[in-house]
Amino acid sequence: MTKTKKLLRSNSGRISTHSTMRLELAKPEGLDSNFAKAEFLTPCMMLPSSVPRKRYKKIEEILAVAKYAVVERADYSDVSCEECGSGDRPDELLLCDKCDKGFHMNCLRPIVVRVPIGSWLCPSCCGQRRVRRFSQKKIFDFFRIQKCSDAMDSYLSPQDSRKRRRRWAPPVFQKKRRRLLPFIPHEDHAQRLKEMSSLASALTALQMEFSDDLHYLPGLAPRSANQAKFEIGGMQVLSKEDMETLEHCRAMCKRGMCPPLIVRFDPCEGFTVEADAPIKDMTLITEYAGDVDFLENRKTDDCDSIMTLLLASDLSKCLVICPDKRGNIARFVNGINNHTIEGKKKQNCKCVRYDVNGECRVFLVATRDIAKGEKLYYDYNGYEHAYPTHNFI
Repeated sequence: MTKTKKLLRSNSGRISTHSTMRLELAKPEGLDSNFAKAEFLTPCMMLPSSVPRKRYKKIEEILAVAKYAVVERADYSDVSCEECGSGDRPDELLLCDKCDKGFHMNCLRPIVVRVPIGSWLCPSCCGQRRVRRFSQKKIFDFFRIQKCSDAMDSYLSPQDSRKRRRRWAPPVFQKKRRRLLPFIPHEDHAQRLKEMSSLASALTALQMEFSDDLHYLPGLAPRSANQAKFEIGGMQVLSKEDMETLEHCRAMCKRGMCPPLIVRFDPCEGFTVEADAPIKDMTLITEYAGDVDFLENRKTDDCDSIMTLLLASDLSKCLVICPDKRGNIARFVNGINNHTIEGKKKQNCKCVRYDVNGECRVFLVATRDIAKGEKLYYDYNGYEHAYPTHNFI
């Protein structure tokens, strides 16, 4: 049975186990009659009468103001899941650190994929965060939008511009490499605000900041560690045409023209990403953003959205992206159950790693045409096969 660590939380701080010990001494001969008793504190050191004796709070007083406290049972063999009523699969039973009730990891909604690190509260005890609503001004401030233009010319990609001035040339028969396509924002300005508001609400619910970039912070991996040449077997280089597409997409995002995606909360899957307009195959949807750190530092991390950035032969040089404090909409794209045929059929995009100016970057790319209203899914085990997806819906 999986048992998370029990903690006794208190506003008054750590509970001391030391107790005051009183010793009565016999009256020595020759001393005045006022001498009767002496009080000692552990360790036995006599305190001056002018120093007030430290008083430790009683356990009843601490429990009265504590957020929650659970007393460990002597036997947990009779614990059953509150959802299905079964006590089977004890290794998948989580115990709430507040009500002490049991829940199967795959009976919870959203499903809990891995055993949480530290304390864990069930849905009833943790409560639901209030969804924050954003005005247009707050949306612009949240995403640091520089300018929002509705001109259709701003949607034109570099490839479209070249088509207009392309001259005739004799046909060359060779295999054509598939190029990345820029996403096409929603034409309705009000709908784009709705899309950005849904993302801002989801990020705020997880206490995250919005960012479309990789961050190199003190104490984590430095930028000098992100070198594509360390990749096992090498890494595909982003072509000049695809680089122009990337810069075009980033420029659109800075002007408030985001990908046609909307974040919704599903009671079974948690936060999900849904296409708000048709998306063509090979469309560059977004870049995976967050804090860059060494894999060794994140072996016991509880974040369920860590993305591989660099796979080096030297494990100490392997890098990951951690979107637990900063990130974008890529943080909410769900994974498929790659243990079933039906799960694999749901995949409609993939994460691709590219060498961009000598550094590793990760992009989310559509692998087929995606219809409006369709949820986005990709394989969490695209490079390794270590993420447990067998409980995914």
